[in-house]
Amino acid sequence: MSLVSGVLGAALLAGCVSTPSLDGSTGAPSFSALQAMCATPPVDYGADAQSVYSAFYDAYVAERRGGLSTERLCAFQTAIAERYRAYRANPGPDAQSAWAKFFLDQRAQALSWRAAVDPTLRAG
Repeated sequence: MSLVSGVLGAALLAGCVSTPSLDGSTGAPSFSALQAMCATPPVDYGADAQSVYSAFYDAYVAERRGGLSTERLCAFQTAIAERYRAYRANPGPDAQSAWAKFFLDQRAQALSWRAAVDPTLRAG
């Protein structure tokens, strides 16, 4: 299972959720700014950067709207960074599959947090 195809599936499930660009050019925080919020070393997610940014951004929206504590946001980012580093340290089909499954679960969690506080994500 490729992470790209898995993430595309998650994006389709997310419906109309829009994610700004990584550089923050649309007025949203950049990917590096979101990572810096938690005072942890930034991670180069390579080809997965946009997908990871989507999850971080959704969690950030939930945090900004009071649906998630800053501590939980940072724990979320840290868990993803740790799993990504583990995957990159020992790449292979099993590691890639484990990373993809873990990340898709995290993406779904971030969407759930955002949907709880963002009325544009609720069915209506």
